[in-house]
Amino acid sequence: MTTPDTRLSSRPSTPVADTAPVPAPAPVPATVDAETLWRQDRDHFVHPFTDFSVFHDKGCELITDAEGIHVQDIHGNRFIDGIAGLWCVNVGHGRAEIGQAMAEQATRMAYFSTFNNLSNAPATRLAAKLAELAPAHLNHVFYSCGGSTANDATIRLVHYYFNRLGKPNKKRILSRRNAYHGTTYLAASLTGIESNNWEFDTLDGLVTHLSEANLYRRPEGMDEAQYCDHLVAELEATIAEIGADNIAAFIAEPIMGAGGVLVAPRGYHARMQEVLRAHDILYIADEVVTGFGRLGHIFASEAVFDTQPDVINLAKGLSSGYAPLGATLISDRLYEVLGKPQGKGGVLSTGFTYSGHPVSCAAALKNIEILEREELCANVREVGPYLEQALATLSRHPTVGDVRGSHFMMCIENVADKDTKALFPVDARVGDRVAFEAQQRGLIIRPVGHLNVISPPLIWTRDTVDEAVAILDEALAATAESLRRDGYL
Repeated sequence: MTTPDTRLSSRPSTPVADTAPVPAPAPVPATVDAETLWRQDRDHFVHPFTDFSVFHDKGCELITDAEGIHVQDIHGNRFIDGIAGLWCVNVGHGRAEIGQAMAEQATRMAYFSTFNNLSNAPATRLAAKLAELAPAHLNHVFYSCGGSTANDATIRLVHYYFNRLGKPNKKRILSRRNAYHGTTYLAASLTGIESNNWEFDTLDGLVTHLSEANLYRRPEGMDEAQYCDHLVAELEATIAEIGADNIAAFIAEPIMGAGGVLVAPRGYHARMQEVLRAHDILYIADEVVTGFGRLGHIFASEAVFDTQPDVINLAKGLSSGYAPLGATLISDRLYEVLGKPQGKGGVLSTGFTYSGHPVSCAAALKNIEILEREELCANVREVGPYLEQALATLSRHPTVGDVRGSHFMMCIENVADKDTKALFPVDARVGDRVAFEAQQRGLIIRPVGHLNVISPPLIWTRDTVDEAVAILDEALAATAESLRRDGYL
């Protein structure tokens, strides 16, 4: 009989020096049957991004509690959260005031429709707050339920916009290889990570994928400026080939997330936007990950990358993951067209039952209040460069080819040969090995193929960084040893 892996249950927890003391893990309540839950999870819960080659035997590790920068599993083992849940728990776990705001709203009015000229106070207040925080030309908010639906809804609105302008041929969307924009049918078509769509269908003829901006793997002999020229020239050539009259928009993450935390060469986004504007092609910034402080600003597009997108899409840090919520910020230029009636009885016939859900919007409002009150963006601007420097020291390990990213959005790329940048075979599962060794030592990071992502809550301090990097140092050494033992290194 296969049972859950309890290998960590005897490991003592290690408090972070500069955070408030965290109580020792409480024993699992008698009413919680860990093995039953593990079996129920394995037998009934179809997890996103499930690796069925191991899931049927090993199942999942159940996380039951969270506080501050720590999470705890069903066996009482405590870990530093190095991925903020999934890029999203920006203010940290266990914020009672967010829970209280949600409870108060749910008690007063948990839900009512926002269709047909109805609204609610939290959705209205949040829309006004987002317009206040966003670049000056983005004053209108369309709500959805998450990042995928925000991107999906945006493309529908963009197509509608050009239809209303009498330009029905402007349908093609430009995205990038290794971009991640979600997994709804349309958003999956925008996504450029090849493995995400293996044996899944996507929409034919809608999306053209340009090269990702990957400085580590840029063509041999190009410096950063030449590489930027190369990428901009590719955009210009693609527009010339397809025809600007057939292209509606370009969608891009300011820093590519799941595709490898790829930071574009300096000036890339502003130059891409300049070309797009010259051809009446809209610029959509997917800030689902970079929004709400991960790069030290509420929005990164203008503050960090000197761009003024026509649309910014949000989710994740918008509510810090306390409730599902997505939002599309729309420019005044687009709204001038979208907001005009089609004619008598005509409506903007798109939306979701939960668009502007009052409980989710109440969570987002309290989340933003915490971000501002505790100056968490300033903390990221101060601690982020320290995290970058500390992680860079891990380059001495034989398997670390690149350490990259910005502030609280970082990645380690593992390679078999530093000189050639050759990768390990897929079956070496190098990213999984590093993540396993880190978790054995009390830190959760994210494996993505041969990569490991670190995207912590914005409340990490320098002492937290020191502890996490020390764990990663040991994890990488143990990984190299296991790779040698198994004949991969």
